[in-house]
Amino acid sequence: MVLAAEYPFLNIFWTMLIFFSWVIWIWMMVAILSDVFRRSDLSGWGKATWTVFLIILPFLGALTYLIVQGNNMTSRRLEETQNARAQFDDYVKTVASETGAAGEIQKAKGLFDSGTITAAEFDSLKAKALA
Repeated sequence: MVLAAEYPFLNIFWTMLIFFSWVIWIWMMVAILSDVFRRSDLSGWGKATWTVFLIILPFLGALTYLIVQGNNMTSRRLEETQNARAQFDDYVKTVASETGAAGEIQKAKGLFDSGTITAAEFDSLKAKALA
C-alpha cells in the first residue's frame, strides 16, 4: 500500500499517456513501413531510402511521409481491400455454386435435360438434395 500512496494520480495519468502515445507511435510506424513495402510504384532504393529516413529521423520521416503520401496511403489501402473483397466474393460464388441443394438440383437438371436420367430419377435426386 505504501507504494501506491507514493505514486499520485497525475503521475499515473502521465504514465498512461506516455504508454499509449508510445503504442500509437509503434502502430503508426508499422502502418507507414507496411505501406512503403507494399508499394509497387516505388523502387528498392526508394523503399530503402524511406526506411532509413524513418529510422534515422523517425518523427520528421513519419510526418513527411504522412504529408506527402497520406492520401495515396488511403487509396492504396482502399484498393487493396476492394481487391481482397472481390477475390473472396468470387471464391464464395464458386464454392457455393458447386455445393448445397441448389448446386445438386442444378446438376440433376443438367443430367435430366441431356437425357441421362429419367424424370423419376430427377425427382428423387431433387428430393434427396432438399432433405
